[in-house]
Amino acid sequence: MKGTQFYQKPNNSFPVNLWDVVALLLILAAIAFLAWGSQQMARPFQLGNTLAISLDPRNLPSYAIQTVFRMLIAMVFSFLFTFTIGTLAAKNKHAERVIIPAIDILQSVPVLGFLSITVAGFIALFPGSLLGPQCACVFVIFTAQAWNMALGFYQSLKKIPEDLQEASKMFHLSKWQNFWCIEVPLAMPSLLWNTMMSMSASWVFLVASEAISVANQHINLPGIGSYIALAIVHADTRAVCYAIIATFVVIMLYDQILFRPLIKWSEQFRFEQNPDDKESRSWFTFLLQRTYLMHYFGMFFSYLRDLILNNRILSTPKIKNRTLQHTNNIYINKIIIFIWYVTVITAVIASIIMLSKFIFGTLTIADAWYAIKLGAATLLRVFAAITISAMIWLPLGVWIGLRPKLARTIQPIIQFLAAFPANLLFPFITWFIVHYALNIQIWLTSLMIIGSMWYIAFNVIAGTTTLPQDYHLATNNMGVKGWLWWKRFILPGIFPYFITGAITATGAAWNLSIVAEFVTWGSHSVKAYGLGAYVQQYTNLGDFHRIALGIAVMCLFVLILNRILWQPLYKLAEQRFGI
Repeated sequence: MKGTQFYQKPNNSFPVNLWDVVALLLILAAIAFLAWGSQQMARPFQLGNTLAISLDPRNLPSYAIQTVFRMLIAMVFSFLFTFTIGTLAAKNKHAERVIIPAIDILQSVPVLGFLSITVAGFIALFPGSLLGPQCACVFVIFTAQAWNMALGFYQSLKKIPEDLQEASKMFHLSKWQNFWCIEVPLAMPSLLWNTMMSMSASWVFLVASEAISVANQHINLPGIGSYIALAIVHADTRAVCYAIIATFVVIMLYDQILFRPLIKWSEQFRFEQNPDDKESRSWFTFLLQRTYLMHYFGMFFSYLRDLILNNRILSTPKIKNRTLQHTNNIYINKIIIFIWYVTVITAVIASIIMLSKFIFGTLTIADAWYAIKLGAATLLRVFAAITISAMIWLPLGVWIGLRPKLARTIQPIIQFLAAFPANLLFPFITWFIVHYALNIQIWLTSLMIIGSMWYIAFNVIAGTTTLPQDYHLATNNMGVKGWLWWKRFILPGIFPYFITGAITATGAAWNLSIVAEFVTWGSHSVKAYGLGAYVQQYTNLGDFHRIALGIAVMCLFVLILNRILWQPLYKLAEQRFGI
């Protein structure tokens, strides 16, 4: 099965042209970027040493390179996680019952929780090297990216059309070929949009991941996140403005060089083509298509793809002896399923017992009750953030999604706003709250809204743009307008996407409570009553018993919320509206 060619051979009789020179320079720059980034990650380092971070804007280009390098490494691991865990959840209902609830909880666990648990282990794993803190930083960025990507890929695999699965059986494709030739291509457009959203989400937690502060130990890794953290400590508004400019430039660059070409490439995998849609444009793809040497690189990678895809061991379908093996397989499967559930239940019970002993070996029931009250306060803020976000982006997202040209124009703007670190708004919000003596408990919720509403925005716009053109024509011909149009057409059509966006936005809001409920700007600090401020406070102090208590209470709230709200809504979307 031949791979799709990404490059087109130009009509050029000369072996090299001007486009080749430009492309070669870009490739050499990318190689230099990778080599320099790898060298910076493995520098010598001893715990207690201070890595100097300067607010001189001339250092921002090198800081930006190191930040993007960490994000790209985390993205590679996120893709591996997505293709393995997301696929396992979609293909195996017994794994699905464990993986999906686990991801729902993990995406709500604050990044400081992951950081406080893993940073000591990574430092011990690479003694005398900066690679330990670097790996901890990459892992935290991974936790900001992987859950959303895995959930999106899982949902795409669950929606593979039945006729394509039948076609796969008719052509005797193996599971390996079916995965790469049918399932991944159909999931690719959605996966790329979720990847962009995950990349944007990781920017929000850069300050926590690069300016590591755990158990009174402070490690500042060179990067835009640590630059922002230092600017906040010194209350340097000019440095904050420089960081905003650097963030904007970096996002625009990797959007144009990486995501625009990938989106253009993924458009060929759309299952339904809308005649009114126009192809995306990418100057980088335009450049590569006009090179001579890159054409042969494209042919090489296409050949390599075909070689892996059609490998004899992986591409030969297994022919089962239905009369002899069927009975044996039933008993073997039952034994495996029984062992699986026993293992999972045992692991859960053992974890609860160990966590309870760790927490209540030092703390009391009164401490737990106090953390539960804090969690209830944060829950109210989460509900407020999701409700306000839905009220804004349901009508606005539909309005944008119904206009494909506007959607293509506004998408990079939304992507930048989603990637905009909420920490950069601290000086303005802190000054605004203090100057006008506003209610801290209410107004700090705005940071959670700013950081989480983009998940709903992306999903509502995506859901609206994927509605079949035939449905639009049918509603127009029948004169369906007003509230009836919303009730019978738009809301049912985008409901699965909205639920997906609301679930991920809720997880982001819980995570953002860490930075939204405890805000500092120079010598000024603004603290709200909530579980996020509780976890951040005791993470800085290194009180691991209270950190564990705070995270456990947050997970408990997420489990209850999923059980009584999101699971019923998700089942409704699956049964009535076809997730």
